[in-house]
Amino acid sequence: MRWDEVKERLREKIPEGSFSIWIEPITCLREEDGLLELGGHDAFFCSWVREQYLPKIEAVLAEAGQRQTRVRFRAVGGESAAAVPDSASQLALPEVTRRSRTLRALHPRYTFDEFMVGQCNYLARQASEAIANGDVTFGNCLYIGAGTGLGKSHLSHAVAHHIIDTQPHARLHYLTAQQMTSELVRSLRNNAMEAFKRRFYEECDVLLLDDVHVLAGKNKTQEELAAVLDVLMESGKRVILTGAVPPKDIPNLDQRVRSRLSSALITRINMPDPSTRVRIIRHKAARQGLDLPEPLVAYLADHLHGDIRQIESAIIGIKAKAALSGTSPDLALVQEVLAGIVSEEDHLLTVETIRDFLARQFKVSVQELTSRSRKRKVSFPRQVSMYLARKLTDQPLAEIGRAFNRDHSTVVHAIRVITEAVSRDATVRGQVEHLEKRLREGRY
Repeated sequence: MRWDEVKERLREKIPEGSFSIWIEPITCLREEDGLLELGGHDAFFCSWVREQYLPKIEAVLAEAGQRQTRVRFRAVGGESAAAVPDSASQLALPEVTRRSRTLRALHPRYTFDEFMVGQCNYLARQASEAIANGDVTFGNCLYIGAGTGLGKSHLSHAVAHHIIDTQPHARLHYLTAQQMTSELVRSLRNNAMEAFKRRFYEECDVLLLDDVHVLAGKNKTQEELAAVLDVLMESGKRVILTGAVPPKDIPNLDQRVRSRLSSALITRINMPDPSTRVRIIRHKAARQGLDLPEPLVAYLADHLHGDIRQIESAIIGIKAKAALSGTSPDLALVQEVLAGIVSEEDHLLTVETIRDFLARQFKVSVQELTSRSRKRKVSFPRQVSMYLARKLTDQPLAEIGRAFNRDHSTVVHAIRVITEAVSRDATVRGQVEHLEKRLREGRY
């Protein structure tokens, strides 16, 4: 198969911007039986193409029946092949200053297409994609708060993938707060603070910083982060930060950093609601080539209330057990797998679970329940949520209030209002008892 034919097939598989930069300039140096030698203008270019696009080239050759063809790259410019680095993280884009990017290893499946959207994550998903595209509808700075395994890193990776594919000259820095701390310490020890600052002040168009909450108590890193955010935000650069909790709840955080984080669009990814869980389970099963009947999908959605990793573990376990037994998945097999995954703790209700369930039942959004609205259609479900949270969990009043952006006195008032309503109004009593029964039975 000639290289020109391979290129035409690659054009269908690779975004146009990336194709014109990375594939179009490649020349064919030699085509022999079992060998395809390709040339690029320097060693860094060849190494990047090999790391990023060799699997696609090999796939095209395999489709043409040339699976055994070996692909080799050779620099035809001034640098020798020996200059090719081992890691793609060391590479510089053609005609772009080296060190223009800092990237953690990106998960290949963490893209926007693979992210399942639901009420629990809609705003975070839309805002992330807008910023990735340079759309300022949501502003230039975004903060995503989410617990472990709910998708905040998935969105960060998706933004990075999108920018690499569509804006290859953008100077992108993606790292964790812990990595930033380590680099800062290293720069201080080596008297290299000017280089550290230059990288973020002058050589950064997009900053993606994960796990900001780990900066609690790290005063020097917080000081430098505040300065970095000042420079980037004032110059209109794009910034996405993630953390386990909202900025206002990060302990021992410098007020200057808290203020800058609070000026961003703050979004939250909650536990997946039932309909989103169903879509995630279907998608994960399809990825594994596992055919799950709808009743089993519904059963899994009813019993898996943890993070996405728990769902992935269940799907992999079901596939493995079905393969070993040589049978199709059935309810008994699914129950056996779940018994090793879902602990008694997973069945314990949380304030957030109760709040989100009540929001769905009363057809209001979580944002409305946590807003300052006093409309009856919002205040009543909010009060019932607080009442049931106090009754069905062991959380203190202050923690219950925090889930609704209220203090403990508001929770006390809500409990009193609903207690009185239940005692005098049979309709309210029936509603509350029905909701309590469903929560106790795990039907939420």
